[in-house]
Amino acid sequence: MPFMEKFLGKSVEIPDNCRYARKQHLWIKSENQTILLGLTEPFLVMAGGFKDVDSIVDEGETVDKGKAVLFAITGKILYIDTPIKGQILFNHKVKQNTNFVMEDTYGKGWLFGIKPGKTASEVLHQFATADEYIESLKGSEGLKNPQGIKGGVSGICKAVYSGISGQKI
Repeated sequence: MPFMEKFLGKSVEIPDNCRYARKQHLWIKSENQTILLGLTEPFLVMAGGFKDVDSIVDEGETVDKGKAVLFAITGKILYIDTPIKGQILFNHKVKQNTNFVMEDTYGKGWLFGIKPGKTASEVLHQFATADEYIESLKGSEGLKNPQGIKGGVSGICKAVYSGISGQKI
Protein backbone atom coordinates (compact mmCIF):
# COMPACT_ATOMS: atom_id res chain seq x y z
CA MET A 1 0.00 0.00 0.00
CA PRO A 2 1.54 3.34 -1.03
CA PHE A 3 2.41 5.87 1.64
CA MET A 4 3.66 9.39 1.31
CA GLU A 5 6.19 10.25 3.98
CA LYS A 6 6.56 13.79 5.28
CA PHE A 7 3.26 15.16 4.02
CA LEU A 8 2.70 18.19 6.26
CA GLY A 9 4.79 16.36 8.84
CA LYS A 10 2.76 13.15 8.63
CA SER A 11 2.82 9.86 6.78
CA VAL A 12 -0.35 9.51 4.69
CA GLU A 13 -1.82 6.41 3.10
CA ILE A 14 -3.02 6.18 -0.50
CA PRO A 15 -4.36 2.64 -1.04
CA ASP A 16 -3.85 1.15 -4.47
CA ASN A 17 -7.17 -0.72 -4.24
CA CYS A 18 -9.01 2.60 -4.67
CA ARG A 19 -9.42 5.02 -7.54
CA TYR A 20 -9.32 8.78 -7.03
CA ALA A 21 -11.28 11.84 -8.13
CA ARG A 22 -8.32 14.23 -7.97
CA LYS A 23 -10.18 17.55 -8.09
CA GLN A 24 -12.19 16.88 -4.91
CA HIS A 25 -9.67 14.49 -3.31
CA LEU A 26 -12.18 11.66 -3.11
CA TRP A 27 -11.24 8.00 -2.93
CA ILE A 28 -13.55 5.64 -4.81
CA LYS A 29 -14.00 1.89 -4.59
CA SER A 30 -16.60 -0.71 -5.45
CA GLU A 31 -18.44 -2.85 -2.92
CA ASN A 32 -21.24 -5.12 -4.13
CA GLN A 33 -21.92 -2.96 -7.23
CA THR A 34 -22.16 0.18 -5.09
CA ILE A 35 -19.45 2.79 -5.48
CA LEU A 36 -18.27 4.07 -2.08
CA LEU A 37 -16.63 7.48 -1.79
CA GLY A 38 -14.78 9.34 0.94
CA LEU A 39 -12.16 12.05 1.46
CA THR A 40 -8.53 11.02 1.03
CA GLU A 41 -6.09 11.06 3.91
CA PRO A 42 -3.83 13.69 2.25
CA PHE A 43 -6.84 15.99 1.85
CA LEU A 44 -7.90 15.49 5.47
CA VAL A 45 -4.38 16.39 6.64
CA MET A 46 -4.35 19.53 4.48
CA ALA A 47 -7.89 20.47 5.55
CA GLY A 48 -7.11 20.16 9.25
CA GLY A 49 -9.26 17.13 10.10
CA PHE A 50 -12.95 16.32 9.92
CA LYS A 51 -15.66 17.66 12.21
CA ASP A 52 -19.15 17.12 10.77
CA VAL A 53 -21.17 16.21 7.69
CA ASP A 54 -24.75 16.63 6.50
CA SER A 55 -26.48 15.38 3.38
CA ILE A 56 -28.04 18.00 1.13
CA VAL A 57 -30.01 15.58 -1.06
CA ASP A 58 -32.41 12.82 -0.04
CA GLU A 59 -31.25 9.24 0.41
CA GLY A 60 -32.29 7.14 -2.58
CA GLU A 61 -32.45 10.14 -4.91
CA THR A 62 -30.87 9.76 -8.33
CA VAL A 63 -28.20 12.43 -8.66
CA ASP A 64 -26.30 13.66 -11.68
CA LYS A 65 -22.53 13.83 -11.92
CA GLY A 66 -21.37 17.16 -10.46
CA LYS A 67 -24.32 17.53 -8.05
CA ALA A 68 -23.47 18.70 -4.53
CA VAL A 69 -24.57 15.92 -2.17
CA LEU A 70 -22.82 16.66 1.13
CA PHE A 71 -21.93 19.66 3.27
CA ALA A 72 -18.83 18.90 5.33
CA ILE A 73 -16.96 20.81 8.00
CA THR A 74 -13.25 20.10 8.13
CA GLY A 75 -10.77 22.85 8.93
CA LYS A 76 -12.71 24.39 6.03
CA ILE A 77 -16.34 24.34 4.95
CA LEU A 78 -16.92 22.42 1.75
CA TYR A 79 -19.59 21.07 -0.50
CA ILE A 80 -18.84 17.63 -1.89
CA ASP A 81 -20.05 16.87 -5.41
CA THR A 82 -20.57 13.40 -6.75
CA PRO A 83 -18.31 12.50 -9.67
CA ILE A 84 -20.73 9.72 -10.67
CA LYS A 85 -24.39 9.66 -11.70
CA GLY A 86 -26.67 7.25 -9.86
CA GLN A 87 -28.80 6.55 -6.81
CA ILE A 88 -27.27 7.91 -3.61
CA LEU A 89 -26.94 6.44 -0.14
CA PHE A 90 -25.18 7.86 2.90
CA ASN A 91 -23.00 6.42 5.65
CA HIS A 92 -25.17 7.33 8.64
CA LYS A 93 -22.59 5.84 11.01
CA VAL A 94 -20.18 8.66 10.10
CA LYS A 95 -22.77 11.25 11.16
CA GLN A 96 -23.03 9.47 14.54
CA ASN A 97 -19.25 9.02 14.89
CA THR A 98 -17.22 11.45 12.78
CA ASN A 99 -13.99 9.89 14.14
CA PHE A 100 -14.44 7.07 11.59
CA VAL A 101 -13.32 9.49 8.85
CA MET A 102 -9.96 10.14 10.53
CA GLU A 103 -9.42 6.74 12.17
CA ASP A 104 -10.52 4.45 9.31
CA THR A 105 -10.45 6.81 6.31
CA TYR A 106 -10.63 4.13 3.63
CA GLY A 107 -12.93 1.75 5.51
CA LYS A 108 -15.65 2.83 7.96
CA GLY A 109 -14.94 6.47 7.01
CA TRP A 110 -16.73 6.38 3.65
CA LEU A 111 -19.15 9.29 3.28
CA PHE A 112 -21.59 8.31 0.56
CA GLY A 113 -22.28 5.65 -2.01
CA ILE A 114 -23.66 5.65 -5.51
CA LYS A 115 -25.49 2.83 -7.24
CA PRO A 116 -24.62 3.63 -10.85
CA GLY A 117 -26.62 2.64 -13.90
CA LYS A 118 -23.46 0.96 -15.25
CA THR A 119 -21.35 -1.79 -13.73
CA ALA A 120 -18.80 -0.67 -11.15
CA SER A 121 -15.86 -1.65 -13.36
CA GLU A 122 -17.23 0.53 -16.19
CA VAL A 123 -17.36 3.49 -13.79
CA LEU A 124 -14.06 3.07 -11.94
CA HIS A 125 -11.73 3.08 -14.96
CA GLN A 126 -12.36 6.82 -15.54
CA PHE A 127 -10.72 7.82 -12.25
CA ALA A 128 -7.04 8.15 -11.29
CA THR A 129 -4.98 5.25 -9.96
CA ALA A 130 -3.07 5.63 -6.67
CA ASP A 131 0.12 6.47 -8.60
CA GLU A 132 -1.69 9.12 -10.67
CA TYR A 133 -3.21 10.62 -7.52
CA ILE A 134 0.21 10.72 -5.82
CA GLU A 135 1.60 12.48 -8.90
CA SER A 136 -1.18 15.09 -8.69
CA LEU A 137 -0.17 15.87 -5.09
CA LYS A 138 3.40 16.78 -6.06
CA GLY A 139 2.70 20.55 -6.16
CA SER A 140 0.46 20.58 -3.07
CA GLU A 141 1.06 22.38 0.21
CA GLY A 142 1.48 18.99 1.84
CA LEU A 143 4.69 18.28 -0.04
CA LYS A 144 5.91 21.89 -0.02
CA ASN A 145 5.86 21.72 3.77
CA PRO A 146 7.24 18.23 4.61
CA GLN A 147 7.95 19.04 8.27
CA GLY A 148 4.44 20.44 8.84
CA ILE A 149 5.70 23.86 9.93
CA LYS A 150 2.78 25.87 11.32
CA GLY A 151 2.02 28.84 9.14
CA GLY A 152 3.35 27.20 5.98
CA VAL A 153 6.65 27.59 4.25
CA SER A 154 6.40 30.91 2.43
CA GLY A 155 7.76 34.05 4.09
CA ILE A 156 4.37 35.77 3.94
CA CYS A 157 2.53 32.80 5.51
CA LYS A 158 5.11 32.54 8.30
CA ALA A 159 4.88 36.28 9.01
CA VAL A 160 1.07 36.24 9.13
CA TYR A 161 0.97 33.09 11.29
CA SER A 162 3.62 34.46 13.67
CA GLY A 163 1.72 37.74 13.98
CA ILE A 164 -1.61 36.04 14.63
CA SER A 165 -0.23 33.45 17.04
CA GLY A 166 1.46 36.19 19.09
CA GLN A 167 -1.78 38.09 19.64
CA LYS A 168 -3.92 37.66 22.73
CA ILE A 169 -7.52 37.66 21.63
